[in-house]
Amino acid sequence: MQPLTIATDPIDGQKPGTSGLRKKTRVFLEPHYLENFVQAILDGIGGAGGKTFVLGGDGRYFSDRAAQVILRMAAANGAARVIVGQGALLSTPAASNLIRKRGADGGIILSASHNPGGIDEDFGVKFNGPNGGPASEEVTARIFEATRAIRAYRILEAHDVDLSRPGTRELGGMTVEVVDPVADYAELMEGLFDFDAIRAMIGGGFRLVFDAMHAVTGPYATEILENRLGAARGSVRNATPLPDFGGGHPDPNPIWARELIEIMSAPDAPDFGAASDGDGDRNMIVGPGAYVAPSDSLAVLAANAQLAPAYAGGLKGVARSMPTSRAVDAVARARGMVCYATPTGWKFFGNLLDDGRITLCGEESAGTGSDHIREKDGLWAVLLWLNILAATGKGVNALMEAHWREFGRNYYSRHDFEGIETARAEALIDDLRGRLDRLPGLEAAGRTVESAAEFDYTDPVDGSVARAQGIQVQLDGGGRIVLRLSGTGTSGATLRVYLEHVETDPDRFHTDVQEALSSVIAAAHEIARIEHHTGRTEPDVRA
Repeated sequence: MQPLTIATDPIDGQKPGTSGLRKKTRVFLEPHYLENFVQAILDGIGGAGGKTFVLGGDGRYFSDRAAQVILRMAAANGAARVIVGQGALLSTPAASNLIRKRGADGGIILSASHNPGGIDEDFGVKFNGPNGGPASEEVTARIFEATRAIRAYRILEAHDVDLSRPGTRELGGMTVEVVDPVADYAELMEGLFDFDAIRAMIGGGFRLVFDAMHAVTGPYATEILENRLGAARGSVRNATPLPDFGGGHPDPNPIWARELIEIMSAPDAPDFGAASDGDGDRNMIVGPGAYVAPSDSLAVLAANAQLAPAYAGGLKGVARSMPTSRAVDAVARARGMVCYATPTGWKFFGNLLDDGRITLCGEESAGTGSDHIREKDGLWAVLLWLNILAATGKGVNALMEAHWREFGRNYYSRHDFEGIETARAEALIDDLRGRLDRLPGLEAAGRTVESAAEFDYTDPVDGSVARAQGIQVQLDGGGRIVLRLSGTGTSGATLRVYLEHVETDPDRFHTDVQEALSSVIAAAHEIARIEHHTGRTEPDVRA
């Protein structure tokens, strides 16, 4: 085994986003591309010498090869140990748990989350810190600077490490520990929830279906839902992780999880439906004939979390990303809890969790989590829902109805305009930014603008400031529009337009969501001049 130092040059475009570096797989396959970024990670965190890392991912195309490269680079850079999931598999929540449980110095996660996989689709690499959460803004900046200064990377010349079975191997003086990717996570879940109550509910005839979307949560859901909680065999569908996710798009929403929606819309629908995404950190909840919006799900969990053993003492506080609907704010006000609004990106919840200011947090893009780890956690959200249903004896639909009657309904939708030429998308935001001070009092589509401002965030723990995190436009009658450009895509720009309307009349709780939001949608197009800047009149995705 020979350590090599390979000369290289900086590669443009390696600035990590809110969830690491995501590009088309073929970009990562280019010479030195992966190696440059991995070396930048190791340099950006102050070196790998004597450190312990966790490694794994969602099993998408190129993960197996990338894992072997990262192991050889970690060894050549002097790492003491790498704990890697069997087959290079680890859901993002499981990786976060393993980092925390084993006291690791961080972890490298191979995933592009909910993006499609395959040689012509997407790949991603991100670094999580010692707290188990995504790298802080400071660390991310150091990694980016390292990508611009790199002149060489270090890698061990060696054969592949056997990752097919648990056990310990040696690689150039570094210990490679291959672990069961499910065991530690399943043990954590069993300690958080009342498995006996859930098991009794399922044993009493409660039927559920979970769509793993041929992504990483298949083995986790099978072990927990079927093996430990007694759900019928086959309740977990599409349970085998595949490099291309079976040709599907592993994003748990009604568009891409159509199979689940069809099952839950049938006359003999199960009592509960759920799905998770590529790396296991997002979730979708469905009742018979009823999709639960992620913002509503967060609010329901905040209102009822105390029914699960881990949260029986109540919640310290809650947090949501700024674009997420204000449904959870209403719960916090009623329960006397503090509610924080943060920029988009799970890393911003980390300080609040570490400082003990919040217990529960979530975002509109189907991510929900708590202080048990430092990532959003799809299967955890499913289990908390099941625990609440078991404790209340209510079905999903009845629970939602009771929630709206107590707190009101926040009609909410996100419209995504994808693949916009970056310059056009930035021009739209710049134009709107330049008109903010003139918007209050403006009438658009029958709605009046009450206020308009760009969202800047000052972290209450460390005082760090994140500027220009999205534009908020408040409308009369509880309406709200948020516009921001997303950093999770791999080509062009995605304009995300978030739309919200608060309804307190129970007779209007069952209007079609897009119809209930029609005036807010029209106002958003008029105020932001979407068609003028993009040529688009309709979004690519309504979530």
